[in-house]
Amino acid sequence: MDVSLTLWVLTILGLCALVAADFFIGGRKPHEVSLKEAGVWTAVWVALAGLFGLGLLVFAGGQPAGEFFAGFITEKSLSVDNLFVFVLIMAKFSVPSIYQQRVLMVGVLIALVLRAAFIGAGAAIIANFSWIFYLFGAFLIWTAWKLIQEARADEEDEEFEENRFLKLVERRFPSTDRYHGTKLFIVENGKRLMTPMLIVMLAIGTTDVLFALDSIPAIFGLTQDPYIVFTANAFALMGLRQLYFLIGGLLKKLVHLSYGLSVILGFIGVKLVLHALHESGVAVPEISIPVSLGVICVVLIVTTITSLRASAKQERAEVPEARSPEGEREQDTESARV
Repeated sequence: MDVSLTLWVLTILGLCALVAADFFIGGRKPHEVSLKEAGVWTAVWVALAGLFGLGLLVFAGGQPAGEFFAGFITEKSLSVDNLFVFVLIMAKFSVPSIYQQRVLMVGVLIALVLRAAFIGAGAAIIANFSWIFYLFGAFLIWTAWKLIQEARADEEDEEFEENRFLKLVERRFPSTDRYHGTKLFIVENGKRLMTPMLIVMLAIGTTDVLFALDSIPAIFGLTQDPYIVFTANAFALMGLRQLYFLIGGLLKKLVHLSYGLSVILGFIGVKLVLHALHESGVAVPEISIPVSLGVICVVLIVTTITSLRASAKQERAEVPEARSPEGEREQDTESARV
């Protein structure tokens, strides 16, 4: 897909306008986000992504549109995994509920800028070194296996660990021990201090870079068009803030999400390896975009259904012992003794 500089500029300006509208309409005044508000804005961002994909279908054809939708769904599903870490970050820094949406908004914008740099670097590498597909494919397959291993491990006591960048910032720049509204810096006793608000924003933005290490190669496995890669990432990330509040309570019920994501990453990894072999002149079949889109959607649907069923079964098994016949008999015996 041949994208002119003018279209790039217009796209970036359009995305900036959408972010500004999101901020001034829903995020300008700190407040607790209701499920209704989160649901409406989530639907808006999904609808905007759908309209953008339809625009590609009309003006660029079915191939770019299919690549965009496959990339968007993949990035959206992988971004849900980010929400688990975002919950840990919010708890780690004890972010008041009325400030959480502001933290997420700025954090996601930081993440989008960093991802844009990753995408630019990835596109440049792919353009000059075709063998990188072997490396991307192997990395995704390894990441898929690692996700399965982590899913099997007991992670009930999981806590957020600050990365090196955050530790460096906290060492070099003195900070306050409490929040001062949405202020990032304050002056106290003539000394300029950083507030926890800025620290947690940096935590959200820089932590997302770790997730980009697998999501960026994954979407390059679906399309090598930098424009589609960037826009799919942008639409997936910009609706992440509302998604956090919408499904925050459901995250613990998505017990099979890691397995589903591992299947998707492994599938795309195999697709990348086959593509690399094909580019090297080896007669191997390639996986088309419609097949990729179908596999991704089916895996996500099956994962969601099995997760909700497993969670419901676990909740039924965790009925308080006092409500069971054995518990009632023990309670009656204890009452008789008294």
